[in-house]
Amino acid sequence: MSLASTPDEGGASPRQMLVLAIPAIILGAFAALLLWTLEQLADLLSGVLWTTLPGALGVDPSGWWIVLVLTLTGLAVGLGLQFLPGHGGPDSATTELIEPPLKLRVLPGLAIVTVLSLAGGVSLGPENPIIAINIGIIVAVFARFLPKVPAQVAVLIAGAATVGALFGTPVAAALLFTGIVAAVKGGGSLWDKLFLPVVAAGAGAITMHLLGSPPLSFDLPAYGSPQAIDLLTGALVACGAVAIALVALVLFPLCWRALHALRHPILIPLVGGFLLGILGLIGGPITMFKGLTQIGDLLSDPGAYDGTQLAVIAGIKILALVIAASALFRGGRIFPATFIGVALGMLGHVLIPGLPLGLAVACGIVGVILVVARDGWLAIFLGVAIPADITLLPMLCVIVLPAWLIVSRAPLFRIIPPTPAPAPADSVAK
Repeated sequence: MSLASTPDEGGASPRQMLVLAIPAIILGAFAALLLWTLEQLADLLSGVLWTTLPGALGVDPSGWWIVLVLTLTGLAVGLGLQFLPGHGGPDSATTELIEPPLKLRVLPGLAIVTVLSLAGGVSLGPENPIIAINIGIIVAVFARFLPKVPAQVAVLIAGAATVGALFGTPVAAALLFTGIVAAVKGGGSLWDKLFLPVVAAGAGAITMHLLGSPPLSFDLPAYGSPQAIDLLTGALVACGAVAIALVALVLFPLCWRALHALRHPILIPLVGGFLLGILGLIGGPITMFKGLTQIGDLLSDPGAYDGTQLAVIAGIKILALVIAASALFRGGRIFPATFIGVALGMLGHVLIPGLPLGLAVACGIVGVILVVARDGWLAIFLGVAIPADITLLPMLCVIVLPAWLIVSRAPLFRIIPPTPAPAPADSVAK
């Protein structure tokens, strides 16, 4: 069934949307199930690496074991990139959340190196790889069974379903995809274009809840009534988080070029894994992994951390994110960036005690996500979702403005691969 424009509205007809809603729901649940399976495999392997093995060997998993496991993780990922079909897909440092579909033969290797990275404690999340995997599979399914549906629709459904599953709510996908869909040429109602992605995202989010996935929210004191002074202090925290994240933005291409000067797909993640191990040894397990569980550890007892400790935790996590993203590990940057934002927000609360903790955390998240994801909707959503406090929304809608003005002219937090030089004319002729 085609989604050709109708003469009146320039969009899909109600009958077309209703018919396509059924596969959208099914594929949304499938995308969530695939995400859940990948994370379960990573958790299972993580338990072996960080609990079972050190327990059996009688070693401290918070000591030199961190360096060993992360170094071996880098070696394993490097071997996968070298020898698996498709070489693990494109370098995650060069990709955004939504990219054109990969060939099916690439996807198993991408899944393997992603599981290894997640289990080994690499400071990257699952978002980029699992979105790429789901897009590749769902586009292939549409091409096989619904060939008249444009591939762009399949990409939107797959991406939205996975974002809904990742963040546990279709709202994140609706906000994130508003800008993407609005950029698509053609007339018609924006809601018509968003209908199928939102349906798929809702199915993905519900499936993850049914599978027992932990929610993307934490128990923080309610913000209460907005105060005018909080606009100023909140903006200071958000802009401070932007400034610190911009340092990471400057370091990212420098680190990427330095590691890629090694020029071998096994050597790059091996050295990167060793460096991550050193950072993990210094900062401890709280600075490792994708960051969602570690956010809960931070927020479970905020008073246990002073300003120096929070600054060190945030600084080490920033370095870990930059190195992990530069060293050919496959993974996303949103979850570790959210952890950094939480740590910086808690630091802002320590420095400005009058600023409520929930708002401080939200402002830290907004500042870091603006730099890393360059998406104001996603930054505001995560700023509200992590403290689980909707009363923060009007404050963040104002606080985001000065932070966005700082970010708007900065480069994207992504590596643009150098374009190969064209072959000489005489060699082409030969």
